[in-house]
Amino acid sequence: MSSTSPLLTVRDLDVRYGAALALRAVTFDVLPNTAIAVLGPNGSGKSTLARALSGLVAPTSGTIEFGGRDIAGSAPDAIRRAGLVHLPEGRGVFPTLSVLENLRMATIADRRQRSAAIDRALDIFPVLRTRQRQAAGTLSGGEQQMLSLARALMVEPRLVIADEMSLGLAPKMVDVVFESLERARSAGVAVLMIEQFASRALAFADHCLVLQRGRVAWAGAADQAGDELLRRYLGDATAA
Repeated sequence: MSSTSPLLTVRDLDVRYGAALALRAVTFDVLPNTAIAVLGPNGSGKSTLARALSGLVAPTSGTIEFGGRDIAGSAPDAIRRAGLVHLPEGRGVFPTLSVLENLRMATIADRRQRSAAIDRALDIFPVLRTRQRQAAGTLSGGEQQMLSLARALMVEPRLVIADEMSLGLAPKMVDVVFESLERARSAGVAVLMIEQFASRALAFADHCLVLQRGRVAWAGAADQAGDELLRRYLGDATAA
């Protein structure tokens, strides 16, 4: 493991929804320019973790340090500006706007850098350059996810949380999503991936966190998470 300081440090994170404890004492690190797969059965706390990290729900206790700063309980906009971008389940695009208009919307807060940011996004995803005038809603599912990721990368994030980006996609479009995330990594972005295709996620990631009933049931190098461990915690959710 690299001696580099963690980009994200989570310690003893608890999240409650009323009386229900959704996350309990969750602890892990994400190093710069690495990928971590967060796996677990439905209801294990994966999306709650994503929402807590991105400021959409407030932790009950524990710390979340990003870039050496405690961001636990900070507003989502402040967390995004710090460089942590959450791509929630579902495609975050404006379907009636063109691809180019969608990219412009992502830079509305910094119009001076808009042209350079759009060029950077289109360099990472050349297929979008050929679809600039096309309405986002007419793109394939995988291409819509690519556009969603391009919009996120325009703000030059340090960490992207990809929450079930392959959900409901045909296998070929799942390939597009993983290729897009690989392009993000190549651009120097760390990735926290919540993913239904466990084997596929592990092949992509450096590290793995398995949640069960809101707790960390297993953590380690992705290549150490074998089929037996996955079956024990995930049942049939190990499809490639």
